[in-house]
Amino acid sequence: MAKYFDVHPDNPQPRAISQIAESIRSDALIAYPTDSCYALGCRLGSRDGIDRIRSIRHLDDRHHFTLVCQDFAQLGQFVRVDKDVFRAIKASTPGSYTFILPATKEVPRMLQHPKKKTVGVRIPDHVVTQALLTELGEPLLSSTLLLPDEEEPMTQGWEIKDRLDHVLDAVVDSGDCGTEPTTVIDFSGGEAEIVRKGAGDTSRFE
Repeated sequence: MAKYFDVHPDNPQPRAISQIAESIRSDALIAYPTDSCYALGCRLGSRDGIDRIRSIRHLDDRHHFTLVCQDFAQLGQFVRVDKDVFRAIKASTPGSYTFILPATKEVPRMLQHPKKKTVGVRIPDHVVTQALLTELGEPLLSSTLLLPDEEEPMTQGWEIKDRLDHVLDAVVDSGDCGTEPTTVIDFSGGEAEIVRKGAGDTSRFE
């Protein structure tokens, strides 16, 4: 049964944030809100968490997982970014974008695309997520909470608790969050390639 955390959207309770972070460090799989929509999240090096996300979403090994980072300094530890790409990403963060970039050696191999050696990264514009990332001190390994054969991601904490209670360890609810997945931009080839149009404005990358 998943533990349910009711977190204030503007002033997250430090005790709740600390408890959630501690559960993640103990290999918990959580559902949490972001500025785009709900996501599944676990510890960066959690093989069990990765396997559970793959199982819930029916993902293959070509799926790009995302490292949800607190800020640009943290993001820079996990991906290689040249000057032109740096400027483009810097201008778009924090926000509802995921960027696919070449992974550094800090990224576990099991998270990298098997052929491209890339990984997704993003910096969310969400108070609760940022509080959790600050407390955690490292990125959250994440994937959009989009269930197999469904076109829309899940957006309500109570519904997630009801439907996924048996496969999650915790659900974080802070009221309304985004309802659209991130816009995904692939910079791994040097030029911006729009992989998915979502909540972030694509015009600056077209």
